[in-house]
Amino acid sequence: MKKLVSLLLTGTLALGLLAGCGSNGGGAAATPTPATGGDPAQAVTLKIGASPAPHEEILQVVKEILAGQGITLEIVEFTDYIQPNEAVESGDIDANYFQHITYMNDFNTEQGTHLASVAEIHYEPMGIYAGRAASLTDLPDGAEIGVPNDPTNGGRALLLLQEQGLITLPEDAGLKPTVLDIVDNPHNFKITEMEAAQLPRSLDSLDVAVVNGNYAIQAGLKMSDALAIESAEGTAGTAYVNVLTVKEGRENETAIQALAEAMKSQQVKDYITETYGGAVVAVF
Repeated sequence: MKKLVSLLLTGTLALGLLAGCGSNGGGAAATPTPATGGDPAQAVTLKIGASPAPHEEILQVVKEILAGQGITLEIVEFTDYIQPNEAVESGDIDANYFQHITYMNDFNTEQGTHLASVAEIHYEPMGIYAGRAASLTDLPDGAEIGVPNDPTNGGRALLLLQEQGLITLPEDAGLKPTVLDIVDNPHNFKITEMEAAQLPRSLDSLDVAVVNGNYAIQAGLKMSDALAIESAEGTAGTAYVNVLTVKEGRENETAIQALAEAMKSQQVKDYITETYGGAVVAVF
């Protein structure tokens, strides 16, 4: 009888242990929700939008750094200036890295979005590149000059043309002058506005074009090829610094901060310096 009671107690205990193992609390650890900004020691995935060059290239270096912290960086490539901001606003991606601070601020104003800068990473000098004309002194009267068609980069291009003495803008033009603001165009240059990404591809049909640094890099144009470039000193180097962008409210999430720190690491700074020959300048 004692042996029977002992066997019954042992069976009951075993059933209790099995029930405990099958419960929620006793199962395997839950997989962390992707991109929640939790402890970087846990497995976290961050999705970040970027233009192909130099941003995506720089992020490949960052990806390796974050992998050692348990953070998987998923890079989503964009080739325009609209979709990566819309994707951050909607939550389809966690962050983006493609734009300068002035463009981001203007996008918020014009589109009603809630984008915020987490870190300032680099500056890309804008340059004037040769098309049919070999130099700025060779520009004939009526020459066609291509510039970006978005307000911030278009205004930036006009300011560079003014620096080179090709046109004159009002003294109070600010950072966003338009073609309509030109007060003096002595050689009747035709200023043609087009999508920024199209400018390098259109050089054969333009006399010169003012090209954003990232699109110049993608097209294989070197800083040494430019007929004129912005100086990193003064307004351009601060007003057009490229930033890591998230939706407002996410700036202090742990994983986002880890991403920002990795992007501002010495490893990334060395990569930028060694890779781009002055076409990309780290600001940290």
